[in-house]
Amino acid sequence: MDLDSLRLVLYDKGLHVWVDMENPTDEEAKQVLETIFGFHPLAIEDCLTLSERPKADEYENYVFLVIHAVDYTRTEEFRTTELNIFLGKEFLVTFHREKLRSITATMERVAKNAPAVARAPDRLAHTILDFLFENYRPVLEELSGEIGDLEEQVLVKPSLDVLSEVLRVRKEVQQLRQIITPQREVVARFARGEFKLVRLHLLPYYRDLLDQLVRISDSADSYRDALTNVMQVHLNLQQTQVNQIIKVLTVLATLAMPIFIITSFYGMNFGHFPPEGSNPITAYLWVFGVTGVCTGILYLWLKRKGWL
Repeated sequence: MDLDSLRLVLYDKGLHVWVDMENPTDEEAKQVLETIFGFHPLAIEDCLTLSERPKADEYENYVFLVIHAVDYTRTEEFRTTELNIFLGKEFLVTFHREKLRSITATMERVAKNAPAVARAPDRLAHTILDFLFENYRPVLEELSGEIGDLEEQVLVKPSLDVLSEVLRVRKEVQQLRQIITPQREVVARFARGEFKLVRLHLLPYYRDLLDQLVRISDSADSYRDALTNVMQVHLNLQQTQVNQIIKVLTVLATLAMPIFIITSFYGMNFGHFPPEGSNPITAYLWVFGVTGVCTGILYLWLKRKGWL
């Protein structure tokens, strides 16, 4: 639809209009947002500039909403895509730089049953957000699978790379929590009926969206706790291995004490070493015999104490 046709449609008060802009140039976006709809310059600036934090600003006849979709690919890359929504009484404008599954799914649902979905902009906005939050589920499943693999790796086949993997997944969970927490605050404002553009009978639907975000947030918190436990188990196992090595070295050093004491005390000066005489063979046999007996006694004592 060209701009002149869009302007004429907006003048028809009996129509509800949804304009979706996918990766337009800044000039194209300004022609629609500023020239056609006359949105506030600050809202347009926030729309064209990537924002890391979700927000909802109310203007005279519309609400500007910044929300984030998530994507977690097999390449272990945690990505977010910003979705900007202008919600008015008779129009809905969505702006995003990349293709979004929530927008595509909403279009397909509108094509199948437009009267049930696109009866009003607030209902259409709910459908978009519902699909967007549903797309968090694959992210949660992927993170849950990775955490399960890390738990198995720590307990069954530990390696030195486990800690780095735990830290990587923990960072991704933290990113998810940083996205979800402010989005809960934004959706809670809709669920409380703070914005008059959302009709009262739709508030339960927005409260359902809030419940979805609460469940996602709780899952992220449980993932963080699970990763903390995995890290603690890994560190404990490493400490146990170190303690075992120290124990073995201590036992070896203890068993070697007799020969160290005897040889260092006499300096292997067999001329003055009992039995009398300077026969080196006899001296060596005497030293090995004494140290062997002392070492054997020491070994039996350590065994009896349960230190071996």
